[in-house]
Amino acid sequence: MYKLSADRPALPTAVVIGYIGSIGIATLSDSIIPFLGEWMLDLPSREIHIGFIEKWWLVNPLAIAGIFLGWRWPMTKTPHAGHVLLSTWASLFHMSMAMGSEPAIAMVLPVTLFLFLAVWVPCCTSDIIFPLIFVRNPRRPT
Repeated sequence: MYKLSADRPALPTAVVIGYIGSIGIATLSDSIIPFLGEWMLDLPSREIHIGFIEKWWLVNPLAIAGIFLGWRWPMTKTPHAGHVLLSTWASLFHMSMAMGSEPAIAMVLPVTLFLFLAVWVPCCTSDIIFPLIFVRNPRRPT
């Protein structure tokens, strides 16, 4: 979004925006919001996991690869759909592990609500709003 919208996009700026936008907001999406949901639902095995620290060797190189993929092909929708799917799985897995056993039918609605908050809100923020904050001179349509 930054490359498509900025008048003169710079790769170093895009890397910083991409890393903070992906790792920072993904941590909120995949770890912190699911943990808050686990805590509010009083799930028995709740724990917080910070992926870019615990699995730094996996998460950070993939984030950098995603940044350069977005720089090279900024118009494709496949990486976005893939990251939303992975984020949904990560948040759901986080919450399902905290349940400790099979979920009760009464848990479906609250877990769905937290998944929505954990995935869709941060994904839209990191993919649309956050990069556009740094666009000073937007491109004008010709």
